[in-house]
Amino acid sequence: MPTSPDRQAVEFDGHRLSLTHLDRVVFPASGHTKAQLLHYYATVAAAMVPHTADRAASFVRAPEGPAGQSWYAKNPPGGTPDWVRLVPVPGKDGPVDHITVDSTATLVAMANLGAYEFHVPQWTGAAGPDGHDRLVLDLDPGPGTDLVVCCRVALRLRQLLADDRLTACPVVSGSKGMHLYAPLRPAAGRAVSTYAKELATRMEDEHPGLVVVTMAREARAGKVFIDWSQNTTAKTTAAPYTLRLREHPHIATPVDWDEVDACRAPRDLTFTPEQVLDRVADRGDLLAPLADEEARAPLP
Repeated sequence: MPTSPDRQAVEFDGHRLSLTHLDRVVFPASGHTKAQLLHYYATVAAAMVPHTADRAASFVRAPEGPAGQSWYAKNPPGGTPDWVRLVPVPGKDGPVDHITVDSTATLVAMANLGAYEFHVPQWTGAAGPDGHDRLVLDLDPGPGTDLVVCCRVALRLRQLLADDRLTACPVVSGSKGMHLYAPLRPAAGRAVSTYAKELATRMEDEHPGLVVVTMAREARAGKVFIDWSQNTTAKTTAAPYTLRLREHPHIATPVDWDEVDACRAPRDLTFTPEQVLDRVADRGDLLAPLADEEARAPLP
């Protein structure tokens, strides 16, 4: 895909897009332009879309980058092409349509509108809100801890999940911590949340000086907060391979367990868009089991 001049017409999946403001520097700290970010999404789409397709997406929009105005958006942004597919989400006043990122064209179209960060729930439109097909644990390091400590926690959680015949798949969040996923046979959101909370509590009981389950921020100093609540139907998690709108353009990146075990500094598992594209080209999608129906296991 061309990265200059400032406006280009391109075609993806049979849909024509007019990409604008390509020369805009979105991340001053790294110099990344909008063109480079669109190139990242167009190239990573084959790995990313299986983890977002048929899920009701929401976005962090920041057309000027992380230093400008940003906001969390659930409704389709103005300028959304009419061919973008929508998924109904139950609401108090009836179903509300959300975009589903199910193609390269949709992924690039949303990023072109300044929706650089993508979030999705743990259920698909086909299964509905009571058909959660994956579990997620968000490991968030409190003050005095970091990603290295999250890796130690993740290794133990992997064992606990394996004891329950669930396969843990690690993704560094692109922010400070880590997401642990496990593919599931579709289960009710309340049941998945209950299990996730029980698992997090078992970890807290086992390592009370290392892990905390309570939402209270004052309890997190020196500990890793295991956020189990992202399994509730109404919540979403930063999608695998999404850009994160921080000072630098880091990516929510799937990693393998050898990398988790070898992590000795946060920089060991911090990845730029270019590094992620190299990883995918070399190793494929390390998170492929999460989207594999045969890898799904029943909730204990």
